[in-house]
Order: sequence, then structure tokens, then C-alpha cells
Amino acid sequence: MTERPLDLDAVQAFVLIAELGSFTRAAEATQTTQSAVSSKLKRLEKRLGCRLVERTPRRVELSVRGTVFLEHARELLKAHDRAFTAFRETRQRLVIGISDHVAGPELPALIARMNAQDPLMLIEIRIGSSSDLLQSLDRRELDATIVRSHAERGGGEVLTEEKYRWYAASNWQHRTGEPLPVATMPEPCGVRVMAGQLLDDAGVHWTEVFVGGGVAAVSAAVMAGLGVSALTRRMLPLGAVDVGPRLGLPDLPCLPIVLHSKVENGRARDTLAALSAAFRNAAKN
Repeated sequence: MTERPLDLDAVQAFVLIAELGSFTRAAEATQTTQSAVSSKLKRLEKRLGCRLVERTPRRVELSVRGTVFLEHARELLKAHDRAFTAFRETRQRLVIGISDHVAGPELPALIARMNAQDPLMLIEIRIGSSSDLLQSLDRRELDATIVRSHAERGGGEVLTEEKYRWYAASNWQHRTGEPLPVATMPEPCGVRVMAGQLLDDAGVHWTEVFVGGGVAAVSAAVMAGLGVSALTRRMLPLGAVDVGPRLGLPDLPCLPIVLHSKVENGRARDTLAALSAAFRNAAKN
């Protein structure tokens, strides 16, 4: 008698739980509920006759049998995707704008996660300032944006919040009596405006010593010892230190990272959901 086939939805739920380390994030990636994901896993465990996942107070861990099954599960999903996509005639395009202050070192992993969600989705990513990207979204030049929140722009899905601090090279010293040297991005960068306004409000005499076309360039200027810059830990260049308390600089806020989307349904929506879940996971690690 032929064995009853495995439920692919349940297999996919198990793989997401294993990769994202959380029932909650797996639910976010599939735009369903945590209880639905848990139910699928239980159905799969019952079908296989063993426990695949062990819950601990802090995170989810695979059992010994779950670790063995994971690679087989991935291969099963890949085979399904190959069979299914063989009949697709068109390659859909998804254009995403990501703020330069958001696109960090985990970007390759995020792109890989979107590709794994839909290998035939043509993904185009544009890096720019939050305000420019939001204008492009309004003109329908982008399908979605991941940007720093703007006071004049409501709505969107908050993915995480990140704390800004004043960073400089570890061996950098501010010369007494001279204006605070600041490395920034050009206008209309919202972080630049925010940092400058806080310095002005605190009565700190400062001057721009470097304007970079991206966070990578600003970080390079910081590490070259040119001055300080408002950055987050995730975007922090290796070896930089927080000099805000030592210099008595004004406290910088936590700013939300927000997903704005014009996508309503279909494959593009599923790819964006996978991106959102992967971004949350990367931001928490």
C-alpha cells in the first residue's frame, strides 16, 4: 500500500521554524497565525511519528530527528518548486527601495531569503535616501520601500527599531575649543537633519568635515579619524566606539524601520512577507 504523501504546507512551516528559530517569525513569513504554524508542525510530526522541534524558554531547537529531516525537507521543497515553476511562463518583477541607513551587512542574506521564497521572481533593489525612495514609491516607480520612519509619513509596517549613537574611531580625540567634526550624508538625509538639529538644540558648536554618498563612505571617514557620525550598531564599522557620553553629546533617539508597500496580493506579497520576517530575524540577532 502506497504511503500517504507529506503535506507540503506542513513541511514548509517546519523549515521556516528551523531557519527563523521562532514560531512567531514563521507565522509572519507565511502571513498566518502562530497557532496555524504550530498545528501544521504537529500534523507533520504525527505523520512522521516523531518530534521534530523542542521548545525551550528562550528559543526553538530541533530535535535529533528534526535535524536529520531538515535537509530532506529542504530538498523536497526545492523539488516541488522546480516542478511547479517549470510551467510558469513569465518572470514577475519586484522593485524594492531600501534606505542606505537600513541596507546593512545582512542584505545578502535577505536577498537570498527572497530568492528562496520565489526563485523566478526578478528582484530589483534600489538604495537611496528615505525621502527620495518614498517619493519614488508614490510615483509607482517602486513596489515597496524599507526606510527610516518620517514624521510626515504615517502608515506602513514597523519591522524593528534601532538606537542611534555618536560613533568615532577608537583612537580619535576631539580637540578642545574646536567645533565638533561631523561626518554625514548629503541632504535630504533624515538622519543628517535629525543629528544636526539635536546638536544645535544642545548648543554644540559643530561643523561638517565629510559628506558621503552612502553609509559605507561615512563609516570609512569615521574610521579614518575625521570625526563623529550618527550611526546604529548594526551599521557600525569595525573598531568604532560610542563617544557621545564622553563628549557630552545629545542623546540620539530610537528610529523605527518601516515597510511601505503598494503590493496587494500574489507572489510579490509572499516575497515581501519573507523579506519582512528575515529582516526582523536579522535585526534581533
